[in-house]
Amino acid sequence: MTTHLDTALTLAAAGVPVLPLSRDKRPVANCTACHDHRCGDRPNMKTPGPCVCPYPCHGWAAATTDATVLTSTPWAGAWRQAHAVAYHPGGAGLTVVDLDNADAVAWARQNLPATKIVATTRGEHWIYRGTMQSVNGVREGVDLKSTMAYARWRGPGTGTMQPLPDLVRALAVKEPATIRPVSRAAAVLAPVGGGECRHRSPAYLERGIAMAEQRITEAPDGIHKTVYRMFLAVLSAHGRCGCLTDAHIGRLFTAAQTKGESLRHCETAWANALTTLGM
Repeated sequence: MTTHLDTALTLAAAGVPVLPLSRDKRPVANCTACHDHRCGDRPNMKTPGPCVCPYPCHGWAAATTDATVLTSTPWAGAWRQAHAVAYHPGGAGLTVVDLDNADAVAWARQNLPATKIVATTRGEHWIYRGTMQSVNGVREGVDLKSTMAYARWRGPGTGTMQPLPDLVRALAVKEPATIRPVSRAAAVLAPVGGGECRHRSPAYLERGIAMAEQRITEAPDGIHKTVYRMFLAVLSAHGRCGCLTDAHIGRLFTAAQTKGESLRHCETAWANALTTLGM
């Protein structure tokens, strides 16, 4: 108990909201008063309510940095039974890319910028600075844990934490079910710039386009989803600064069509990505 509580207090002092995990590595079950949401849930949940329960109920929503709460009598029983400590990444301003197997780890090493990495039982946690929605199964063996989620604390890890990349954000976005037909001319026009250029380097833009081309070319399946995600990632990174040109877009379309994507689907994916980003 002392080890887990000490770990929790250390993390809380650093601004990381924590909670105890039970024997099955899950959060402590709700108490009788909170069962079936009778209490109205905690204020920081998706549907805020009046819950003022002193026990560590409601999973990730119970995570706290308050040492008084963590060492309180109602929490003492949970710490006595705890087999691990968990934390709320979103509450600490973080996103965890949970890689659950060797193939997922290999994918991350090939596609994502290096960041702080924590070894897990079956894979790795890649931790980035920044928050987003939490989504499980964004690809085989890959979950995203940030807001409204918890991750098991497995140590400080190694490496230097980096900002959350656009590619990870794009993984959480599902292609709109309703496609919007557009003209061929409109599909190959770059969005009008005017925003602040974040990269200020042609090499950065070239690297982003080349990476998107490679991801499309190497997509094993689900080519529609891959094309949409790469279009979204490129637009998110470069669509507002005026650096993205029709030639760059043409390269992306060519890569997609070479892989077997139709021109119509390319146009639709591009239009949907523009709509998603409000361009």
